[in-house]
Amino acid sequence: MDWLERAAKLRQWTGNGIRAPHKPLLLLYALGRFHEDSDGELRYSVVERDLKLLLAEYGPANRTTPAYPFHHLVSDGVWEVRTDRGPGSPGTGVLELRATGAAGRLVPELRAALRREPSLLGRIARVLLDQHFPPSLHGELREAVGLRLEPAESGPLLAGRRQRNRRMREMVLTAYEYQCAFCGYDGRIGVVPVGLEAAHVRWWAFDGPDDVDNALCLCALHHKLFDKGALGVGEGHRILVSQEFVGRSPAAREHVTALAGRPLTGPQPGTSPVAACHRSWHTRQVFRGIPRPVSGT
Repeated sequence: MDWLERAAKLRQWTGNGIRAPHKPLLLLYALGRFHEDSDGELRYSVVERDLKLLLAEYGPANRTTPAYPFHHLVSDGVWEVRTDRGPGSPGTGVLELRATGAAGRLVPELRAALRREPSLLGRIARVLLDQHFPPSLHGELREAVGLRLEPAESGPLLAGRRQRNRRMREMVLTAYEYQCAFCGYDGRIGVVPVGLEAAHVRWWAFDGPDDVDNALCLCALHHKLFDKGALGVGEGHRILVSQEFVGRSPAAREHVTALAGRPLTGPQPGTSPVAACHRSWHTRQVFRGIPRPVSGT
């Protein structure tokens, strides 16, 4: 049984690039708990609390109850549920899951495979992260679910997977003349740029192409905030700042909230700016809530 393939093919509601990371987040959470206690069961009442926090932090705006992945992940052959009455999930009713003492855990075959081959846990986690989240969020997501693992080896884990363009960073940084499109930061050590990254607008995990018109050159801070949905790009290629971002210090105001409404810096003439289809995907699927009004309006 190929557990990597199973992890890669979790049944999810999909369409028009809509994000639905509920099952991947539950499976990552279960892998983290297996890492701590390979025989323990996960009571729904505990999972509900923890998964709500994960969905609020890493899921799209249109959130659903954790009861849905808790029940429906069973159909993917990696998760089992039992109640005080015996094996089987009682459904997606939150009250019934709580009242029946519903608990879930990885299926016995997967638990046995993880014990036989400890490296399998990290490889499954990497498949889930690669397919549903941008690299800028992988480290903190591993921490959030309790997977304190060394970074996995480079290269594809599954045959036939789409390959990344190794020249992507070089192309994007050149297009934006080695400066952050949000703040203009252009730091170097000698001749080597430092703290500048190529950020996908439509995430690579959601069929975002490795093209300049789907990318921004961003400093590390603004790349993280962009992928977390605190920042976005609106009409006229002007910067959006989410009202959900709160920062009271002068530094937070200067580096984040004061960006609202500013035009992007770059790209250089003759280079395609971010395509409208990619901007709109990010606004719908990643950007959080309502943009802050532009200062002075």
